[in-house]
Amino acid sequence: MEIRTVGVIGSGQMGNGIAHVAAAAGCTVLLADLDERLLERGLAAIEKNLSREVAKGRRTEEEKAAALGRLRTTTDLAGFDLADVVIEAIVEEEDAKKRLFGSLAQILPERAILATNTSSISITRLATASGRPDRFIGMHFMNPVPVMELVEVIRGIATSDETTAAVEELARRMGKTPLSCHDSPGFVSNRVLMPMINEAIETLREGIATREAIDGIMKLGMNHPMGPLTLADFIGLDTCLAVMRVLHAGFADPRYRPSPLLVKMVDAGWLGRKSGRGFYEYAAS
Repeated sequence: MEIRTVGVIGSGQMGNGIAHVAAAAGCTVLLADLDERLLERGLAAIEKNLSREVAKGRRTEEEKAAALGRLRTTTDLAGFDLADVVIEAIVEEEDAKKRLFGSLAQILPERAILATNTSSISITRLATASGRPDRFIGMHFMNPVPVMELVEVIRGIATSDETTAAVEELARRMGKTPLSCHDSPGFVSNRVLMPMINEAIETLREGIATREAIDGIMKLGMNHPMGPLTLADFIGLDTCLAVMRVLHAGFADPRYRPSPLLVKMVDAGWLGRKSGRGFYEYAAS
């Protein structure tokens, strides 16, 4: 199956990144969100990131202009009837995603593939809500999307070989490396990463070391490019908590219990970079 038109729903950090790499790969991109203000912000981020690539010599001005010319925005999902694949990148809440996929099933052509950028939620459950489980798949991009090479490809129980092959080829066209895994809470990336972040938060809560020392030890001792508390702020503490809750519920294992400090910080609205305060403080951009 040749994919020419890509729909992306959600113009936040992940959604605009996915739209960026799809448009740069030569696809026509339909980017949707709830209102024009969000779409304007998403487009501004795409233009800024494309300009950064031009400045670094990774792309020409002509290529930047061509990519932007392939982007269209909308608040109306009816226009997605032309899409070959639609990638969902909305809030990490299962019920919200199920409602969206149920609506898309009434709009999209029979041949279209539905993909979710979820970082932890069951692909099989979301696929059932879509009404087309054979053409449903997880396509988990890493943040920031224009920079990170990996796309974690997750098959549901009914995902077809044809769907998987088409999505893997699309990922390669976007300049990514697709690596596959089976449907399981947190998949591979977050099943490994989030418990490490959660344990770093517990280490801070117990007063074992300062935030700077915890991050420094992991950077200097383990050669991590970013300490786990800084990374949690970058990801968003609300997202970290959502993933830990999926792991805890999915495995019914106390080792996946979210740190009480993580819960408290999310309750306080301290979500990391996007709120201006998390484990560190951030100036307004």
